[in-house]
Amino acid sequence: MVVMVERAKGHYEVHDVGFGRVYRWCPERVVAECGCGERTSLTASSVTNCRRCGTDLAVVFLQNGPITERPGDETLRPWRYDVHREGAGLPC
Repeated sequence: MVVMVERAKGHYEVHDVGFGRVYRWCPERVVAECGCGERTSLTASSVTNCRRCGTDLAVVFLQNGPITERPGDETLRPWRYDVHREGAGLPC
């Protein structure tokens, strides 16, 4: 039996660097716990088997499906809404 322990929506992480900002995409992630007690962090492209007992962990995605909410434009393109930088954001 596989149980979903935690679920995180896809989002961008913002990192300030010397001459601007870097936006790194973090895909939807699920933490699954196998019946043997092993916890594994999964994304849709990294679904795998349990390292300890070999149970197929894809069942977590099949049972729960992806997060069906469509992310808003601010989530998908945060650089357009950055009001802390001069000349940044959506044009008026």
